[in-house]
Amino acid sequence: MAVTDPAAEAEFLRARAAEQPQAALVLRQVLVTAGRLPVPQALDLESLAYSTLLGGAGFAGWLAARGPRPAPPRATGDPVLAYREGGLLRITLNRPERRNAHGAELRDALAAALDIAVWDETVREVVLDGNGPCFSSGGDLDEFGAAGDLATAHLIRTRAGAAARLHALGVRLTARIHGTCVGAGIELPAFATRVLAAPGTTVRLPELSMGLIPGAGGTVGIPHRIGRRRSLYLALDGRPVPAERALAWGLVDRIEE
Repeated sequence: MAVTDPAAEAEFLRARAAEQPQAALVLRQVLVTAGRLPVPQALDLESLAYSTLLGGAGFAGWLAARGPRPAPPRATGDPVLAYREGGLLRITLNRPERRNAHGAELRDALAAALDIAVWDETVREVVLDGNGPCFSSGGDLDEFGAAGDLATAHLIRTRAGAAARLHALGVRLTARIHGTCVGAGIELPAFATRVLAAPGTTVRLPELSMGLIPGAGGTVGIPHRIGRRRSLYLALDGRPVPAERALAWGLVDRIEE
């Protein structure tokens, strides 16, 4: 990516890393090491690092600045819809009132829907999309800081999460994204063989500002698409990336309605 003022851009990235030095260093270490590992082990590494940072000063400072938040409301309908027609399984994130935030209810429902395709090889194609103004706004911030046992949180992330299941689907998976896709909203689609973005889509990784690293598979799926250097830039930068740049990088495969 060309920038008009390389010195200013470098200083911006340096300042971003200096705001959360522990998270920035851990991010760099995870990106370097994960690229040498099979995907399941790389996801374990990411989650272990994420749980470590959940107990760190950077995340504690972010939580204190955010202040207490009420627990998010429970879903009144199905948080994920699954519809099968022949060999096609369409899975739709369905909490538009929460901008399809990746909270515990949506996570568990998504994993259950994906298991249909993982276990049933007669499902020849899976399409993942989302209802509402965006595919997903990422992790539900109202749930951040709620994990009392970080070891259990690691096991839930790796054994009940969607990333490994999405990877297991391989060439059968297409993701359709739209709107503002934040954190898990781009980390999970990156595992798809085909990522189709609607015009006007933007992607962003905001975790560093919270004292964290991407924790939904972003240090694994995104580098497989765009390399670890651009992945590091995306996470350090934190600003929205338009679909056109994501297409040029290879983070999405096509822009279409």
